Amino acid sequence: MRPMERDGPHSFEAEPLRGRTSVQSALVVGLLAACTACTDLASAPPASAPAATPAAAELRDAVRAYCVAHEGEVLAQLEALLALPNLASDEVEIGRNARELVTLLEERGIRARLLELPGSPPVVFGELVPPGARRTVALYAHYDGQPVAAQAWHSEPWRPVLRDGTLEAGARELTPPYAPHDPTRPDERRLYARSASDDKAPIVAMLTALDALRAMGLAPTVGLQFFFEGEEEAGSPHLAELVRANAATLSADAWLFCDGPVHASRRMQVYFGVRGALDLELTVFGPARALHSGHYGNWAPNPLALLAELVSSMRGADGRVKIAGFYDGLEPITPEERRAIAEAPDLDAELLRSLALARPEGDGEPLAERILLPALNLRGLAGGAVGAQAANAIPTEARASIDFRLVPPQTAEHVRALVEAHVRAQGYSIVHAAPDLDVRRAHARVALLEWGPGYPAGRTPLASPFARALVAAVEDARGEPLVRLPSLGGSVPMFVFQRELGVPVLGLPIVNHDNSQHAADENLRLQNLWDGVLTFAGVMRGLDARWP
Repeated sequence: MRPMERDGPHSFEAEPLRGRTSVQSALVVGLLAACTACTDLASAPPASAPAATPAAAELRDAVRAYCVAHEGEVLAQLEALLALPNLASDEVEIGRNARELVTLLEERGIRARLLELPGSPPVVFGELVPPGARRTVALYAHYDGQPVAAQAWHSEPWRPVLRDGTLEAGARELTPPYAPHDPTRPDERRLYARSASDDKAPIVAMLTALDALRAMGLAPTVGLQFFFEGEEEAGSPHLAELVRANAATLSADAWLFCDGPVHASRRMQVYFGVRGALDLELTVFGPARALHSGHYGNWAPNPLALLAELVSSMRGADGRVKIAGFYDGLEPITPEERRAIAEAPDLDAELLRSLALARPEGDGEPLAERILLPALNLRGLAGGAVGAQAANAIPTEARASIDFRLVPPQTAEHVRALVEAHVRAQGYSIVHAAPDLDVRRAHARVALLEWGPGYPAGRTPLASPFARALVAAVEDARGEPLVRLPSLGGSVPMFVFQRELGVPVLGLPIVNHDNSQHAADENLRLQNLWDGVLTFAGVMRGLDARWP
């Protein structure tokens, strides 16, 4: 499904909102009464909400009206994009995704092309420079997705399914043509598919924001660059090289990362940093063949027991990493960051209840503060078997899959060195390729460490001029206060753009916090899509006036 008007590429010419054509005015006037509550909470903004300017309020109403009038077309466009499998390792399918995105950009009058390096998925790049724009902002999203375990899904991962609520609540599957949602209350329908939230919905929301502005005869007041990456979920191993090679093209004054979720309160948030990431596959070895646990137990070393001991030496029950030097030199939390944390809604107790957790790790620090620290996550253990498949045997090897989350000034190289020194201190000989039997005979303990590329954290000061302009523009557009999050708990490669381009980088996510990203039954709450359209339209129209 393509943009709603098919009479040629979009032509953006600046025009006052009050200068709409009679057809556009009729559209807005006829729908405003039906969509006054299309925000997250379908109620008046909180008392602390900033006072919106008349122009912002009018823009807000018009964008909401556009979403109500065109929701069927918007959903069809998103579903068509979600139906394309998008693993970065699948060269054929990832190429189909890239070409489709180029087409979607070009049909809106955006100059689009592929930025490519040998051996990596292309970046889809687009540029739109309205007349008179004095600043340019780049919008980042990624179009690749996480691998899937299809048997764990309630529907096929790349067959989008719209439900009238959440699976947990027993929601019904809906079939097109969909009945329009009731605009007097939030749209709680959920669209289930891989990348529904992470990260194709923001792409469609950006494009729909442009469509809505055009329908009102309005142009963005800032120049726009679109940067859609194709291997973010694979660790972005080629991103830095590609950015360096295209630095002259990537000329934006600032970047917005449109990846990640909104705050758990469902309020829009801006994040000023992210944690870095580093992956490790750790394997330890036992006998060359599985052995009877009665005949050889307590004699032949058990790799599962060795692995459990090694992992417990690296991470405590309170979540603290026990590797020597891991916390050395970390940047302290600033007073401004502490104020932002204190101003954010405190939902920790509700999160514990909904997640069936009696207490969190740590000493009672809030979640927003804990994610300013580095972490070691044990994401999987493998070896032997359990349940009905369990055998009374000593397995040949055991494997742990680990991800580290890094904070400034940690680097992947430094953390690798600390981890390997720790593993050696536990009596292991380290190898980086599968050891042969002679190596295993020569060393009592052998550990295979297979590292991912990794990248460091990124952080932007909360008081930067661009940050203040962005927060003001989005609050004005939405008519409610934002949550300012010093750092997102997850990882996106913000540091590449900060380091290579020397410009400020912030995060502006739009999708629901409970979206099951990276897991089975990933989903998008549709109200977040509509709110995202409004948010991006507000940035496109309102950022320039606030940006010194």
